[in-house]
Amino acid sequence: MGTGSVIVPGDVQLMSAGSGVTHSEFNHSPQAGVHFLQIWVIPAEKNTAPKYQQVSFAEEDKRGQFRLIISPNGADSSLKIKQDIRIYAGLFNEGEEQTVTLPENRYAYIHVARGSITVNGVSFSEGDGARVRNETELTFSDGHNAEVLLFDLRPVEVNHPTR
Repeated sequence: MGTGSVIVPGDVQLMSAGSGVTHSEFNHSPQAGVHFLQIWVIPAEKNTAPKYQQVSFAEEDKRGQFRLIISPNGADSSLKIKQDIRIYAGLFNEGEEQTVTLPENRYAYIHVARGSITVNGVSFSEGDGARVRNETELTFSDGHNAEVLLFDLRPVEVNHPTR
């Protein structure tokens, strides 16, 4: 696609490979380490034109709360994806708490990218994740430098596109 960029903390990049694309990621710094997540989502449509998006989300928009970063319709200046999924990012320290009500007939996935946090009384550390079903609310509390992703996902039972 002829694009290239440097991703810094707070940035979210969304690339849809669509009908085909070549890509690579690497750390430009010879001294500093790098930590990033690469998450793959199966699209709802096949063989679409490749697309690239990148946005920086301010820390204050995620501090003590979840900020929508990816959605099917680009709501709230989020990146637009061709799938029935919403991804939120939040930053939590001690004293910051948020309760999220899960939509009916959906499930969630929690991933702790950094730090630690408690969700509904269960402790999570860096790298931990959990698929959540049969819950109506999730309370995030007792964060210690926690960076958390929350995925609002369609039920698995929905038919997948023809492969």
